[in-house]
Amino acid sequence: MAKKEFAYRGKSLEQLQEMSDNDFLMLLPSRQRRSIKRGYTGEQEAFIKKFEKKGDNVKTHCRDIIVLPKMVGKTLHIHTGKEFKKIIIEPEMIGLFFGELALTRKSVSHHSPGVGATKSSSSVSVR
Repeated sequence: MAKKEFAYRGKSLEQLQEMSDNDFLMLLPSRQRRSIKRGYTGEQEAFIKKFEKKGDNVKTHCRDIIVLPKMVGKTLHIHTGKEFKKIIIEPEMIGLFFGELALTRKSVSHHSPGVGATKSSSSVSVR
């Protein structure tokens, strides 16, 4: 079975990387398009300059930056509020915000009662 070729709105990755910024902007959903049209904040501009200069292994606290085609294949470290999570940008991530890639909350998994539990909860079977 052959691997499926990546396409974003009918365009291959090579076509996306060759496009001008305005042409690519028209392919994005309205929320992302509006965010970029309004201009970058100081923090976002600083990240983009650092990314263009350094290219790989860039750390950022800014979670509201949109993944662009020029970022594909690079490694970023996005802050979750506690630690920096290492993210390798893949073509499927184009158009997503950084915050969607580095989740800030873990799913809760309940198990046996804790140390300060009441007498009634001690009858529950312990794993």
